Amino acid sequence: MRALETDLYQLTMAAGYFHRGLADTTATFELFVRNLPRARRYLVACGIESALDYIEALRFEDDDIAYLRELPAMRDAMTPTFVEYLRAFRYRGDVFTVPEGTVVFGGEPMVQVRGSLLEAQMLETFLLSTINHGTMIASKASRVVTAAAGRSLFEFGTRRTHPDAALSCARAAYLVGFAGTSNVEAGKRFGIPVMGTAAHSWTMAHADEETAFANYAATFPQSTILLIDTYDTLRGAERAARIVGDKLKGVRIDSGNLGEVSRGVRTILDAHGLTATKIFASGDLNEHAIAELLRGGAPFDGFGVGTELVCSTDAPALGGVYKLVEWERGGQRRAIAKFAEGKATYPGAHQVYRSVGVDGELVDVLALADEPVPAGVRGLLERRILSGIRVGEREPVDAIRERTMAAVRCLPSRFHSFSPTESSAPSLQLSPSLVALLGEVRASVSH
Repeated sequence: MRALETDLYQLTMAAGYFHRGLADTTATFELFVRNLPRARRYLVACGIESALDYIEALRFEDDDIAYLRELPAMRDAMTPTFVEYLRAFRYRGDVFTVPEGTVVFGGEPMVQVRGSLLEAQMLETFLLSTINHGTMIASKASRVVTAAAGRSLFEFGTRRTHPDAALSCARAAYLVGFAGTSNVEAGKRFGIPVMGTAAHSWTMAHADEETAFANYAATFPQSTILLIDTYDTLRGAERAARIVGDKLKGVRIDSGNLGEVSRGVRTILDAHGLTATKIFASGDLNEHAIAELLRGGAPFDGFGVGTELVCSTDAPALGGVYKLVEWERGGQRRAIAKFAEGKATYPGAHQVYRSVGVDGELVDVLALADEPVPAGVRGLLERRILSGIRVGEREPVDAIRERTMAAVRCLPSRFHSFSPTESSAPSLQLSPSLVALLGEVRASVSH
């Protein structure tokens, strides 16, 4: 299933491992982000559950194998024995991950894969794709939630990204605290509340704004929210209040000076006795714009956020990597590290231990996975797949959401600042055993 949704070099390496007798080498890979993007103080790990689904279901179908046999780069390697190997392919190793929604920082593994070298290598591209994207969106959305300071948020970005990506964007936003999405399929698939009103074309398709509002209210009498800025926003607010009355649940403003106009709209609604009617804003909003509106006293009850969220315009790519950190062959176990400038890695399989200091700051220590667990701390990586089979119950989306929101709320206040001049994430500490191993591995490759 989806076996060809990968880079070609995963398949050429797989064939090479198979034909050169390396396929069954036991290997450990880890997926992490080396450094946070400049505009981020923390990341929210997301895409984990999709990655686990992929690992469980990964198969080579007959038409996949037929295509590979005709692919020039693979043709010589597609021997009968390798073809049979691919037909029987399953991931049979172990996978450890942080729980989805965990706050993570640079250098901390979100996923650890322990299995045969060939099988573990085959997971790289999809895991990076889904976790890089999910984490990028969830981290951006979390900042928007902070900016909104308890106001309702709705994800409106489907038209600004690929349809498949739109679903993961809606889910990521909901996990960190958005109230819902405009994407109906995301609502069906993930149980996310769905929200939407009508576009400007609804108003323009009628002879006049009054008829448009009356027809919409007659069609949706229990949930009338009107887009009032097609022609003149304040006049639209007056008409909406007069025509719909106390059945008007809300109005949406998508253009203009949102702060100034919203105050005028609030005055009009209140004058009609519609103090419970909500005012929503949309239109190229991000965390900075929302925070500025609220600082200025704009009376918005909620926001729709689209382009800036699903494109994560200030940090549009997350540089997660998937690196070999250890292998075992013929009874020999070897820790692996890269020492290339700017792309160095730490040797060995790892665990991240998190504690809270007396000053409330997070203290994260990267240690070797087989080190004794320090007292009073918890390891972030948990076993999720054992010998190819998922372990534990699948966590409901709302449970992930509740845990994620609580974790972000507990972050020290400096992590919630949007100022580009303040310091970013905490430094990751290394355990003494890891420091010693790093020195040994460096010495072994320096001569």
